[in-house]
Amino acid sequence: MNKTFRTVMIMAAVASLVACGGKGGEKAATTTKKEAEKVKVLTLESERISKTLELSSTLEGYETMNISPSITGHIEHIYVEVGSRVQKGAMLVRMDQTQLNTTRINLASTKTELDRVTALKASGSVSEQVYDQTKAGYDQLVEAERFQNENTFVKAQFAGVISAKNFEDGEMYTGAPILTLTQINRLKAIINIPETYFPKVKQGMKVEVESDIYPGEVFPATIEIVYPTVDPQSHTFQAKLNIPNNSEKIRPGMYVRTRLAVGEVDAIVVPYQSVLKLTGSNDRYVFVVDRDRSGANDAQSADGGTARRVAVTLGQRFDDRIEVLPIEESAMKAGDQLVVTGQARLVDGDKLEIVEN
Repeated sequence: MNKTFRTVMIMAAVASLVACGGKGGEKAATTTKKEAEKVKVLTLESERISKTLELSSTLEGYETMNISPSITGHIEHIYVEVGSRVQKGAMLVRMDQTQLNTTRINLASTKTELDRVTALKASGSVSEQVYDQTKAGYDQLVEAERFQNENTFVKAQFAGVISAKNFEDGEMYTGAPILTLTQINRLKAIINIPETYFPKVKQGMKVEVESDIYPGEVFPATIEIVYPTVDPQSHTFQAKLNIPNNSEKIRPGMYVRTRLAVGEVDAIVVPYQSVLKLTGSNDRYVFVVDRDRSGANDAQSADGGTARRVAVTLGQRFDDRIEVLPIEESAMKAGDQLVVTGQARLVDGDKLEIVEN
């Protein structure tokens, strides 16, 4: 009897302890709350700066032409090799001449017939309809002979260098380019410019081009075309550069940096260390104080607001400060408070406690 009583008492005590522990754990869980992160902030102001855009690009030949005749057949002879320099009008390829020779025979015969019909028409011996049909046949053969001649004896349309050769003499032409002709004494490059500067970029503006291969050397260029549309994904627009290259120091395919002065602009410049980089990518972002989300209305409120992450692109650097441009223009503006200390600990939506400097 005593043994049974002791067993019951022990079980009751264990149950009581478990119940108490559960209530205490539940209470602790419900009272645990993340504390506000202590940060320092800077009120953003718009500054007037002399803006120079630094953009990268890859050089291309100003003109590049794939030599692809519009007739089929064997390649009789290729007059050039890779690296050959050619002048405008130089012979590049001679195709099989069978079609051209046949057309020339038919053209000569039709010319004789046309001369005869013309004489008969003058004397009234043939109708106007017969003359018109003969003349039309002759004109068609003239055009066919011109077309086949251009595509049998293929010439360079501009001065340049042969940059590729895909066939040899005697091979059957399949439609792929036989050669590639590239202009290198004049180059072009396409640069992508943030849409913010669209009103300031004009045709004829001067651009400086630099290559790491030639440190300290500047190659002058001019904006030849400003493309009229903006890419909705990247929020950039394109401009085509015309780059004289008489020295032929720079070549198609080279990576270059370009500098374009766009005058004075209003910009937001922030401490460089306030800008964070997303791990594993080149995406940049900052944190600003969001008071709308927290319900606080003034900077001195006990509620310091919440952290709001803003994706940005980097602009011009000024020593320890750098221009930033929000990806979404409305996401950050002058008057907002930028987190400049403690931002590395933040995630979007964190409660903030603003401390004085």
